[in-house]
Amino acid sequence: MYGMRAQDNAPATHFRSDRLCRVNGELYFSTRENTLEGPFVSAEVAEQEILAYIERMRNLHLGR
Repeated sequence: MYGMRAQDNAPATHFRSDRLCRVNGELYFSTRENTLEGPFVSAEVAEQEILAYIERMRNLHLGR
């Protein structure tokens, strides 16, 4: 993916990776901040929580 994030100075190539992983059979997602969030009961719930996490981080960054 070629594009520019809000904090980037210039366009660059960014690669998406699968953020979902299993640890001891439990489902987690990893963040850019190098944390594991979870565990979650299903991939669908984890995906919803990923979106909620992104929104919280945006609001934190914007001071909301």
